[in-house]
Amino acid sequence: MAKYRLVLLRHGEGAWTKENRFCSWVDQKLSPDGIKEAQNCGKHLKALGFEFDVVFTSVLSRSIQTAWLILEEMGQEWVPIQSSWRLNERHYGALIGLNRAEMALNHGEEQVKIWRRSYDVTPPPISESHPYYAEIYNDRRYKCSDVSQENLPKAESLKDVLDRLLPYWNEKIVPELKSGKMILISAHGNSSRALLKHVEGISDEDIINVTLPTGVPILLELDENLHPLGPHQFLGDQEAIQAAIKKVEDQGKVKSAEK
Repeated sequence: MAKYRLVLLRHGEGAWTKENRFCSWVDQKLSPDGIKEAQNCGKHLKALGFEFDVVFTSVLSRSIQTAWLILEEMGQEWVPIQSSWRLNERHYGALIGLNRAEMALNHGEEQVKIWRRSYDVTPPPISESHPYYAEIYNDRRYKCSDVSQENLPKAESLKDVLDRLLPYWNEKIVPELKSGKMILISAHGNSSRALLKHVEGISDEDIINVTLPTGVPILLELDENLHPLGPHQFLGDQEAIQAAIKKVEDQGKVKSAEK
């Protein structure tokens, strides 16, 4: 019997997800399909009888919007939401805005997979001349963060994501879990992967093969020491989920017509 349970998910499809671009810290709303994914996620969680006490999101709109839509579908709009940059997507540095398939064509699929999925490889850092630098670092949401602007990352590996996420997990989320609250975390592909790596003890080598589709809730059941009682569970139609996972994996591949 699980002592603690929480639901984790990658937000619904964003506008740049649809365009197969590295979105990272550029703020994007959900695409029409992403809105439907979030709404369907809420319907499914409601049908399963979930009742949340607190929700955690990043400070990026697609994460927050997903949480709103889920809670609305569940009739739980009143549930408090806490947001932190520490749950943000991985900072992809100079790769932000680039098309993954075009990158695969220019640099090879294996290099793109390493940039996207590896544990400790950091992409080239963003510079002040980057077209999205000013948009990110002049954004008021980061003036309210718990670190100074100059200490915000300019590029991150998955290891870096985990390093900046862990203090928030230990200081904010774990106490809520241990108080008996049911938690929803509406995060991103890489902040969710980093958290799964920590909770489930996934190796540096195996994490490269962990792929999370958009808008699919993941159930984690933990014992009194916050150790998993089994592997994480994708909630929903398993065949559709596997198809969604393949779609994400194919984003870093050269398009058939280009091969």
